[in-house]
Amino acid sequence: MKLMEKKYDYILAGSGMAGLSLLYAILKHDMLQQKQILVVDSADKTENDRTWCFWEKQPSRFEHLVAKEWKTLQFFSPTVSKTFKMKEYSYKMIQSGDFYSHVQDFARQFPNVTFLKASIQDIEDTGQEVFVQTNQGRFSSEYIFNSTGLCYPKMSEENTLLQHFMGWFIKTEEPVFNSEVGTLMDFTLSQHHGTTFMYVLPTSSTKALVEYTLFSERVLDKHEYEKELESYIENKLGLQDYKIEHREFGVIPMTMAKFPRTLGSQERIIHIGTAGGHTKASSGYTFQFVQAQVSRIVALLAADKSPLVQLSLREKMFQWYDMVLLDVLLQKKVEGEFLFSSLFKANDPERILAFLANESGFWEEFKIRDSVPFWPFFTSGMKQLF
Repeated sequence: MKLMEKKYDYILAGSGMAGLSLLYAILKHDMLQQKQILVVDSADKTENDRTWCFWEKQPSRFEHLVAKEWKTLQFFSPTVSKTFKMKEYSYKMIQSGDFYSHVQDFARQFPNVTFLKASIQDIEDTGQEVFVQTNQGRFSSEYIFNSTGLCYPKMSEENTLLQHFMGWFIKTEEPVFNSEVGTLMDFTLSQHHGTTFMYVLPTSSTKALVEYTLFSERVLDKHEYEKELESYIENKLGLQDYKIEHREFGVIPMTMAKFPRTLGSQERIIHIGTAGGHTKASSGYTFQFVQAQVSRIVALLAADKSPLVQLSLREKMFQWYDMVLLDVLLQKKVEGEFLFSSLFKANDPERILAFLANESGFWEEFKIRDSVPFWPFFTSGMKQLF
């Protein structure tokens, strides 16, 4: 049977982190692993193009891919300096190259999985079928899980901040880093372009990821990121002699735009990952939120139910928190550096991480709300509520 004539159980439109996470979870499930699956993407996903950092309490299904984890983190700003050892969470790093190769190697053991390198032109629900149109043919299935940008809502400077960053993995000849302590945020930088900070995540005594990160309406010229990284490494880290082993650049939307969770009337085209609104709007974190979504989708598929995940009241509450914070930053009611300094000055840092992971309790949320300026958040809160 020709590829374009075959009907699939599931089509995964996009083979980035979200698509491959769902594929892996499906193939790990005894009741689903024999489903006919087509994975379509215009790229091979072989490059180490991303570094995913996240925090969690328990080991996940990708624990064996964790390149490094930290139990002690630091936060710096002009007014706050904190080093804190975490009791519940671990801060972890996974390299995308390791992730891509592991999932693809695992999936190739299954003859019912087909990878197609093709350009996706359209995804449609006709009422009778759902299909993906590519430059190599049209393919239909029972469900399509889309993680491409084809169905993104309209984003603009009025409703969206961009989290944009350039990271360098650097290596020194002499041991200079404490590999057990990571810098989560260092705000002791110029805030001229908007909310601006550095990550410093040492993976050994001679290697570290140094990443310049901004929340602003537009990206910078390449040389501006490089200039800030060079200055920070020389003046803050005190390093003159180092080698750049790997470079990465990324842009993540932090948006108030409403991402549709499905396409069409039948709820058979399900958006996942950033396309499904599972990049946390207030922080840009995606990895753990995608894993949670994937686990729920697979549980629903195994129960022969619609894989459209219904949001709980608590999840809607956290979405409201995200929209309020974004509105405050977009309207420039409070500067980002002042906001994060206020949070870390008044709260246990691990409780802030719980809040950003949508895992906090009501009392923790009350204390966090009480530690930021009242009127800017009150007015934005009312605006987003009504």
